Amino acid sequence: MGGLLSNCWKAAKALATRRVDLECDRIPYRFEGVPLKKLLNWIRTEASIYVKPRQPWGWPTHLQVEPTAHCDLRCALCPVSGDLGRPRGFMSLELYRRLIDEIGDYVFLLLLWDWGEPFLHPELDQMISYARGRGMRVVCSTNGHRLRDAELAERTVRSGLDTLIFALDGISQETYERYRRNGKLEAVLEGIRTVVAKKRELRSETPLVNLRFIAMKYNEHEIPRLPDLAQSLGVDALTLKTLFPGHDCDPAQDQQNPFIPAEPHFRRFRYDEATLQRIRVKRNPCKVLWNNPVVHWDGGVCSCSFDFQRIRPFGDLNSAPLKQIWRGDAYGNSRREFRDHWEAMRLCRDCSYAYAGGNCARETIAEAHFLRPDGSCA
Repeated sequence: MGGLLSNCWKAAKALATRRVDLECDRIPYRFEGVPLKKLLNWIRTEASIYVKPRQPWGWPTHLQVEPTAHCDLRCALCPVSGDLGRPRGFMSLELYRRLIDEIGDYVFLLLLWDWGEPFLHPELDQMISYARGRGMRVVCSTNGHRLRDAELAERTVRSGLDTLIFALDGISQETYERYRRNGKLEAVLEGIRTVVAKKRELRSETPLVNLRFIAMKYNEHEIPRLPDLAQSLGVDALTLKTLFPGHDCDPAQDQQNPFIPAEPHFRRFRYDEATLQRIRVKRNPCKVLWNNPVVHWDGGVCSCSFDFQRIRPFGDLNSAPLKQIWRGDAYGNSRREFRDHWEAMRLCRDCSYAYAGGNCARETIAEAHFLRPDGSCA
């Protein structure tokens, strides 16, 4: 009952103020003067998340789009490093614009990456600008190597990108390359410095530059030095993320996993003291089936980023619009199955949300620090 009353209060407040406050990876996003159409859709979608009907009462308010499945690194636990299980390529600008035109009136937040390095896409800045022109906030994540190029960095700043996450999981080459294989630490640092310099040169408040550090066993000793590094680079935020141990890893073997940190604060999951096994949640808090579709580079639609092989496809944008797929039988059957017995679903029973501490909306960012104007961490 408390959750229902809280949601009703949020809806009433949003209608009165025409303002919606959202959060992604502990970074806040405020939307002012929200059009009534978009606001009412958000309320309907949030209500359907609470009830979990087979067909949602609104259109997606969040969207994740994969510009490309190609990557220039071979990270240790990333499926892109091996057999992704589907073709790799680049999303066409025509397909992307058609998607944005279709649901741009409803989406608040666009995550412009999934599997692959988005900045390998030659038209990424145009994709960002197009979504921004439809009132969406855009977040992008990168390994940073491509952004050493000053011209690309300038186009990125001018695109209107809201948040740019730089993945930097080590502050020495030795620790960095343990996970980011084929990566060069100095290349990432140069990419960060280039974007920060372009922001200052263009006197732009965006993108918010988020230095992202995934805590692992071999790099956790470097965490105390991160605030000084963040300050020296001139970034806007420093976030410490917990590690998902891997899609092919046996949960029963977490204690022997060489990547999981020793410090409990930086571990993704909570463990039973007697058995040392992950603690399962009784009620899975995942919302994506009701508010956030994932679209792969080729137009394939699936439920979430966890389905990187598209084991459970819901449709193809090359043959049907997203609205038709969103209300189609494949999506509807999956929602009903999730609501009734999510523990039996192959993709859901072992995903991060299935365990205590693994709520991707609230818990997977262990710490978030925002830098003050003087460069110090708050």
